[in-house]
Amino acid sequence: MPTTPPDAPVPGQDPGLSRLQPVLPSPLQPAEDERFARHGVTLLLKRDDLIHPDLSGNKWRKLAPNLRAAAGRPVLTFGGAYSNHLRATAAAGRLLGFRTVGVVRGDELAHRPLNPSLARCAADGMRLHFVDRQTYRAKADPRVLARLLSAYGECEVVPEGGSNALAAQGCTELGHELRGAADVAAVACGTGGTLAGLAAGLAPGQRALGIPVLRGGFLGDAVRDLQQEAFGGPAGAWSLDDRFHFGGYARTTPALHAFADDFEDRHGLPVERLYVAKLLYALTVLAGEGAFSAGTAVAAVITGRPDDQSASSR
Repeated sequence: MPTTPPDAPVPGQDPGLSRLQPVLPSPLQPAEDERFARHGVTLLLKRDDLIHPDLSGNKWRKLAPNLRAAAGRPVLTFGGAYSNHLRATAAAGRLLGFRTVGVVRGDELAHRPLNPSLARCAADGMRLHFVDRQTYRAKADPRVLARLLSAYGECEVVPEGGSNALAAQGCTELGHELRGAADVAAVACGTGGTLAGLAAGLAPGQRALGIPVLRGGFLGDAVRDLQQEAFGGPAGAWSLDDRFHFGGYARTTPALHAFADDFEDRHGLPVERLYVAKLLYALTVLAGEGAFSAGTAVAAVITGRPDDQSASSR
């Protein structure tokens, strides 16, 4: 069984997240853009990418409550070959002195040089455990988890993307920070945890809009399940628009890159391509379609930076 590092907190104690000095609440910045202004819509940028250099965006909001629950115990979690969630978890382990294990989708990767994302995880001390795709799909199966825990000892198990009831509860603070500041709060979605908590934290009369970056149409059920687990039932007003995944997870097009380059030039905002670019593109299209009535203020949650552009589920 792995031992706890000498300087790590013991179970039951706060793991010391406050000493990482997160920037909270994250800044809310106006973005003057005629593509919105001509329709009477105000665009705001909720800069969660500025919360922390290593645990930026919704990764901080979703990981922090899970790390408090772990209270210094080793953390075992899941992700793909370019998982931003794995990178954030590994960075937290390095910064706070606890062990991390990353279960990575794709056993063929074990015999290849590590890509930059996984190399960063390893450099931060994460033990990488590669599994085949069939096993990965069954990662919630108690038998699969039992084998992993048998190999690595007692660990706090955090799901893929960090999305569980604790994560959704942590993301309610994002909604609280936007109360009274916007009519619509929009976020790119992978696993649904951020949207579930964001909607729950908004005030009556506000609504959350999720832009899925994966194909499949499964996200609505995922958000409802997370809200049931976290809040005991539906919480807040939210909706999804599935038209802007650009082919699916980690897929982009030249048109999306051109849009992101243009947005960077207009606003001086570094635009992460796999999530944030799709969100901003979707909002621009929706404004042009008249989806937002004149006088609407729309806050776009900037959940990551360009160095996170190989990120996994949010």
